[in-house]
Amino acid sequence: MVQPILAQTKLEKAITNLEDNYEHEKVYLLTDKLQYAAGDKMWFKSFVFDGYNRSELSTTLFVELYNADKKLIDWKTVLLTNGEGSGDFQLKEDLPEQVYFVRAYTPYMTGFNEDYQIIKTIPVYNPNSTESLVVSKSSDWSAKAFPEGGTFINGMPTKFAVRLSSDTSLPETWTGKIIDSQSPNVSLATFKSFDKNVASFTITPAAGKKYQAIIQDNAGKSKTIDLPSVSDNGLHLEINSSKEGIKYALKGVNLKQKLQDYKIVGTINNHLAYKAQIKQSTNEVSSLIPTKISNGANGVLQLAIFDEQDNLVAQRLCFIKPNDLKIEKAEIIGQSIKQTPRSFNSIDLSPESYFKNYTVLVSEDDGSNKPEEENILSGLWLTGDFTTRIDSPAQYFSKNANSEALDALLISENWKRFDWNSVLSGNVPVHNTNSQKFLSYRVKPIKDNALMINSTVILVLRLGKNQPTVTPVKTDQNGYIYLNNINNDEPLEVSVFANADKSKESNADNIFVTIEPLVNPVQFNGNFPGTKYKLVKSGDKKTLPATISKAINTQKNNKKIENSEVEIEQVKLVGKKKDPKQELDKQLSSGMFSSINATIFDFVNENQYVAGFTNIFDWLQGKAAGLTFQKDSSGNNVPYIRNQPAKIYLDEVPTDASMISSLPVNNIAMVKIIKGAGLVGEAVAIYTMRGNMQSKSNEKPALQKNNSSMIKGYDKPSEFLIEMIDDNAKIEKDTRETLYWNPNLFDSDYVPPRIKFFNNDSAKQYKVLIISFDEDDHLLYDQQIFK
Repeated sequence: MVQPILAQTKLEKAITNLEDNYEHEKVYLLTDKLQYAAGDKMWFKSFVFDGYNRSELSTTLFVELYNADKKLIDWKTVLLTNGEGSGDFQLKEDLPEQVYFVRAYTPYMTGFNEDYQIIKTIPVYNPNSTESLVVSKSSDWSAKAFPEGGTFINGMPTKFAVRLSSDTSLPETWTGKIIDSQSPNVSLATFKSFDKNVASFTITPAAGKKYQAIIQDNAGKSKTIDLPSVSDNGLHLEINSSKEGIKYALKGVNLKQKLQDYKIVGTINNHLAYKAQIKQSTNEVSSLIPTKISNGANGVLQLAIFDEQDNLVAQRLCFIKPNDLKIEKAEIIGQSIKQTPRSFNSIDLSPESYFKNYTVLVSEDDGSNKPEEENILSGLWLTGDFTTRIDSPAQYFSKNANSEALDALLISENWKRFDWNSVLSGNVPVHNTNSQKFLSYRVKPIKDNALMINSTVILVLRLGKNQPTVTPVKTDQNGYIYLNNINNDEPLEVSVFANADKSKESNADNIFVTIEPLVNPVQFNGNFPGTKYKLVKSGDKKTLPATISKAINTQKNNKKIENSEVEIEQVKLVGKKKDPKQELDKQLSSGMFSSINATIFDFVNENQYVAGFTNIFDWLQGKAAGLTFQKDSSGNNVPYIRNQPAKIYLDEVPTDASMISSLPVNNIAMVKIIKGAGLVGEAVAIYTMRGNMQSKSNEKPALQKNNSSMIKGYDKPSEFLIEMIDDNAKIEKDTRETLYWNPNLFDSDYVPPRIKFFNNDSAKQYKVLIISFDEDDHLLYDQQIFK
């Protein structure tokens, strides 16, 4: 009785609309830890999916860090390769203790509902804060009952899912019973929660009855909710998912034409997976949808039932093969694991594997066996596609997962990435499907205060310290030059000359260049999710979680190591003859600022390649060990040394970042990075030109004119150092939690993939997480405890 649909119908057109216009992306963000201390570095790896495969739609990801007041603290522009990208945030040491939020999204995602952008909750602790984070003990929850398929019909035994929700935390366990409101003392059905989220029960309703569910949690809190009204007619839908496929059964009650010409449509994401039409006049139909509709892969199938007029009458979500997850495990061919403090450990992966690129995280395991709350499996198959909050979604894909609980959860959900009625009406989401690959820019040269429309100019591009490339180009009718698909992670200098003879300074003197990025982040307009944490006033003795105390100790150790490195550099300087840099330092620095514990950049005697930089702090990024920069509220780079705010001096007079941002770089003679020297402390000292001094960088004066501008490009991830803390007496206790982080462990022809790390002083076992995808996007997910 179930036959393929052949005729072109309104539903057929809607399916075409769905497949052509409703492609979507989702992000899973892995961080090296679940909570941090102020001053920590937060490492992250992002995975962007198009449905259940790594996305090819986007090559750019914006990752933003906010405080609880929705103030943007920091942001990164991440390059995506095969849907993967990585980066890090350096948390300031003065960050107030509170919950912070990481938002991640692609430019493509901004055309869809903002609720699908990932918001990751990050608790950050600070021993110096006047407030402390604590887990809220009270739980204010609400509940709702959902009938299978969305219908509740007289005489039809109906499976219900009961779903609890809360902005803070859910009760550990809860129970309930079903009553007829006219006979409240008689229990018609009972249920017990599968987990914090959901429970299920089955009831056969009678016409005219009003049913209620009474729910009570383990703390004794009770609530009563109404079940939907009982209908006299409609379509009843039942679904069961097994290894063989998804079996569905339809039953019509008091339908005029019975089920004749009803259509069954199964979709996975926005793609048609199954389609059938009932040709005979009957009230009951059942069939099996084979697992081959998804090529045997896991995922959520949405089954929608339409009547003879193509009206949606029932729908249901179910998971394909919940008890047979297609997850590969890492092929480990060798290991050397020790419990000795500060010992070297290694794990060798097979070079013969189909998986060639791995994300690896190794942490100390405390032996608590606490289950993880979320992982890439739950992000791929569940939370990435649903906007309602799910407590500990990783549990549904764990080794001992309850498939009945997952099924009940999906009964309580709707597929909100598209609405069938909207798709049937021909509506198309407003988003830019033709967005540029990588980053793109619009260059506007102005000559003699006039636009250069349809003009031939010389475009000079120089990436980092590489040789420049020279290209003749023509501006468009609006006077613009477009630079598309730029994927640099080093500064790109852009210069424009009026003609081919760029040796004449006059070609650049009267040209002014501005550059506008065309791939931009967008403002966050939503609200952050509620959390289980609350802030309370700190007492006299502030208590920190053990992992946070260890993190703070690790920060102290890192500073000791940096100081040791500085002392070694000082030893190297002993006995050296004075050089021009030393002479310049002696000429410009007073006694208070004279110290061998400093890093000096000489702009008079050395070409520092500052062409195109408008702010010396932009140029200094990554140039000195221990020196980092954070954005202030005005967008200015502010220097930090060893994670502490650095003082700023201009010609040895205290100043601020806003003053430095307006200082022409070619007026600078010397920059000195001083680390903890005497009265000055941690400082960045900037000295301007004196007398007849001239910048060595001015040897190419044409590149210093207004005809040049700089493109920053993608943020380059920091390097995670494989630390070996030996028996140096300065490091009393090694307390690192993250022992190894590598978002791109490659299998090359010459070096098989090896995970190598050094133990801290206390770890007796290690939690090793390995994630990878092969060329066909088969997922490798392996988390093991090594002892």
